[in-house]
Amino acid sequence: MSLSVTYARAQLGVSAPLVTVETHLANGLPAFHIVGLPEAAVRESRDRVRSALINSHFEFPQRRITVNLAPADLPKEGGRYDLAIAVGILAASGQVPTEPLPGYEFIGELALTGALREVSGSLPAAIACGAAERKLVVPQESASEAALAGTEVKTARSLLQVCAELHGREQLPTATREVEQTVPVCADLADVRGQLKARRALEVAAAGGHNLLFYGPPGTGKTMLASRLPGILPPLDAGELIEVAAVYSSAGLPHLQQRPFRAPHHSASPTALVGGGSNPKPGEISLAHRGVLFLDEMPEFPRHALEILREPLENGEVRISRARAQVTYPADFQLVGAMNPCPCGYLGEPRCRCTPDQIDRYRNKLSGPLLDRIDMQVEVAGMSAGQLQDAPLGESSATVRERVLQARERQLQRQGKINAQLSGAEIDRTCSLGKSEQAMLRQSVEQLGLSARSYHRVLKVARTLADLSGQENIGTSQIAEALAYRNLDRKASVPA
Repeated sequence: MSLSVTYARAQLGVSAPLVTVETHLANGLPAFHIVGLPEAAVRESRDRVRSALINSHFEFPQRRITVNLAPADLPKEGGRYDLAIAVGILAASGQVPTEPLPGYEFIGELALTGALREVSGSLPAAIACGAAERKLVVPQESASEAALAGTEVKTARSLLQVCAELHGREQLPTATREVEQTVPVCADLADVRGQLKARRALEVAAAGGHNLLFYGPPGTGKTMLASRLPGILPPLDAGELIEVAAVYSSAGLPHLQQRPFRAPHHSASPTALVGGGSNPKPGEISLAHRGVLFLDEMPEFPRHALEILREPLENGEVRISRARAQVTYPADFQLVGAMNPCPCGYLGEPRCRCTPDQIDRYRNKLSGPLLDRIDMQVEVAGMSAGQLQDAPLGESSATVRERVLQARERQLQRQGKINAQLSGAEIDRTCSLGKSEQAMLRQSVEQLGLSARSYHRVLKVARTLADLSGQENIGTSQIAEALAYRNLDRKASVPA
């Protein structure tokens, strides 16, 4: 038979579209053509496949070989199609049977020796392959990642092993899923001395999934506090683990077994934060999916880069549109920022020489719409040497995490999601207030000049405070504390 059909998977964001590899051998002068919108790396597979077949002691057909990668309008890139092309040539030339091929999909890059090399995006391919009820064959280096999908994944070290499986002479080993590390490994909150208000805010943010901004002089512990947030968050469940691993797989990075914590430098470009490029890749906000994105020295980031965060903070995803493709990446992250009260950081102290115009320009780098989307804005005040020495050790991350877990369990039982994810109708249903609470909140919002979005976020934070206290209804104390966490978007100037 001079025609064969094998299957592979492309990589498009965190999805893996099916690619049908059609191989035809025709009479004529020897030639090898690959069609179907291949990029340079795919066109170069002709040489890799030829050498791999010869060095694996197969016969390379001296005929006119045409390989079509369908659909033709889907860009193909990378060396992930090498294995499917090689198997297709062997099947078309009668060197391997064609009967088993409809039940398999192949991804893997071939070395010139016939060995298989790791490729990115094996987890999305395994998920899609399992939905199609086929077996996926991947290189051995990609086995642990692909096995997270929970579908049947075969691993191989070389082209010869794959052919032995198709001939029925030797069975390829099945990839096994590794046991997840459920306990987060990160710095302990007990290391933070004093700063009771900031510690409380960090616990509230963890319990409800709220975005948080610390502001205060340099060296007061803003970064130290933010780095301890993953340690008090619940561990990833099975579904979240696969979501995070799929994003990291598409980026070609090792998959994580705990919540991500991404802290890009303030010189990062908008593309680095959001993702993109000629061949779109996930950015920092997608690599922080189901975890924490920490922006230290937040006003030092390019304003355009910060404004791009507004839609992902609302929608939990980012859409990257290019002329040739549109890619959607998940971006459900918890934003934590840190900033100084002025350019020098010492507002209110004798050594501060910042003018009012300089202070306004510095603070205006964070726009009102962006501050609206940050639920909690908390001052981290400076501490003297005596206060540091006298401050007792705080609670450990494990102790705080227990309260966070209990609060989140109440939220999941009541509404099936954490408070930060509540929509407008759900807020009305789960954050109902009594008459005195309504009057207090209405008066405070009018006096402070908060927007409608800020109003709803105050309600969400108050609901989380009630959950941490084990209260069914929101009281005036929770509303007062939630309002105290919103300082930077008020009508009045920011307190030092």
